[in-house]
Amino acid sequence: MITFIPTPIGNPQDITIRAMKLFEKANLFLCEDTRQTKRLLRLLEERFAMTYPDAVFYSFNEHNGQERLDEFGESFSDKEVVYVSDAGMPVISDPGQLLVAYAQEHNLAYDVLPGASAVTTAYAASGFEEGKFLFYAFLPHKGKERASALSEAMNNGYNTVLYESPHRLEKLLDEIEVLDANRELFLAKEISKKYQHYYKGTAKSLNVQFRELTIRGEWVVVIKAKEQRNKSLGFSEVLQLDLPPKSKAKLLAMLSNKSVKEWYSELIQN
Repeated sequence: MITFIPTPIGNPQDITIRAMKLFEKANLFLCEDTRQTKRLLRLLEERFAMTYPDAVFYSFNEHNGQERLDEFGESFSDKEVVYVSDAGMPVISDPGQLLVAYAQEHNLAYDVLPGASAVTTAYAASGFEEGKFLFYAFLPHKGKERASALSEAMNNGYNTVLYESPHRLEKLLDEIEVLDANRELFLAKEISKKYQHYYKGTAKSLNVQFRELTIRGEWVVVIKAKEQRNKSLGFSEVLQLDLPPKSKAKLLAMLSNKSVKEWYSELIQN
């Protein structure tokens, strides 16, 4: 059985009882970073009396994931396997999707526990009304790829969630301000950690505010969707359009209870 277990994104008290019980009985850990996972397990052992597992630990990341599967993937059916990323929900912006695909392809039993996620936490805190959003994870670092991805994130018609590192956050705010200085943003810093903080405002106002701050820590950025200004044509506007009677009759029929034939007849008589 392979179990994908979310880990705290900041506060260790966010771990679940179910997660700790599965940690205790696991005999194989696949980790984005084994050092980070072992540090978490020792912390849970000290603070919450969890029994440290008698298990082996292997790194499993974007660089060696396929190699690990080739190496001992066949043994998964006989073991209690746990996969964890460094923090948060496995597979979301994380190499664990390779392991999910492997389990599906080989008919291996697997489960994904619900738990901490910076994406959903930040979006819930944003207060943006629309329930739909897109998640872009990290943008490319530079060049045309970054410009193209940011332009798409700004103009896709949905609220959009990004991750950003502290040393590129100022650059991101500058880029967004150039594209749309009045676009509303929500920024979450160090979610669930000691120095958690939320910021909300336009790209321009936040850029000014952040020049006075020391930017550190991990950031989630929520970009509000661009307002769609759709204008509906009324009868008077349609009647004034320079269109053939048949085309105009079709438009008028859509705005009324009259048929296209009735409108066409009326138009050619006037």
